[in-house]
Amino acid sequence: MPSRWVTYQRERFPLAAHGPLIAAFSFSAVCYSSLARGDVQIPEPEVALVAFASALVFFLQLRIADEFKDFEEDSRFRPYRPVPRGLVSLRELGMLGAGCAALQLVLALWLAPFLALILLVVWVYLALMSHEFFVRDWLKAHPVVYMWSHMLIMPLIDFYATACDWVTAGTGLPWGLFWFLCVSFANGIVIEIGRKLRAPADEEEGVETYSVLWGPRRAALVWLGAVCATAVLAAAAAARVDFLVPVAVLLAILIAAATFVVRGFIRAPVAGAGKRIELVSGVWTLLMYLSLGAAPLLWRAL
Repeated sequence: MPSRWVTYQRERFPLAAHGPLIAAFSFSAVCYSSLARGDVQIPEPEVALVAFASALVFFLQLRIADEFKDFEEDSRFRPYRPVPRGLVSLRELGMLGAGCAALQLVLALWLAPFLALILLVVWVYLALMSHEFFVRDWLKAHPVVYMWSHMLIMPLIDFYATACDWVTAGTGLPWGLFWFLCVSFANGIVIEIGRKLRAPADEEEGVETYSVLWGPRRAALVWLGAVCATAVLAAAAAARVDFLVPVAVLLAILIAAATFVVRGFIRAPVAGAGKRIELVSGVWTLLMYLSLGAAPLLWRAL
């Protein structure tokens, strides 16, 4: 891989950070699907592999889509980023995204041809997102609607990952997936707010953050509220697969940690304080997904 692509992935799509999180996301999705349909066997390697590779590509495609729709703003306010400074071009990124889509399609057809139809649904929504649903100015004026309309991609990606299990098993859609998909949506909100919540000293001109939109204190409390809402949905999802008590204990510990971090941020929103909330968002996501899918299935299977 040319060094410039290594630099690009390090700056814009760090595999060392995203890889483990997406692996937990995708593996727990197929595990939860298996549990929801009453199967406690460890997923077949090919099912887990296709779910992970497809999810990884989806998130890369989201990054590429952001490069296109944010190009003008990045060129004006963030010329240090890879595309504005000429490290890679939009044309090259477009070709990469198309190549990744071809890989997704090949994997879907190889594992179970019906997956291609679900893949198409996710692609269509991703394309609409990339064009801001053709109402860019209106969405920019309504940031909350902008957030939830874009976060709907999360349960769609999760739905595809779960489909790698239930489609290949031929059992139909398990009812319990509803709660897991709700968790995906709510957790997307946690991640989105967490990564755009900064101390006043860390704000950048032209970067739209929730701490600017709502103020640091209110934004931090909204993030904590999203964490608690996700916890309620996660408890419902855990109950569906008879793993409520362990998940409830874990969620209580994580909520306490999140509350502690938010309290510190509100009391002293110094430079770098927002990074702690972003870090907790990542840890929260990783542990929550593992506790809902991978942990209960492995506990019963091993």
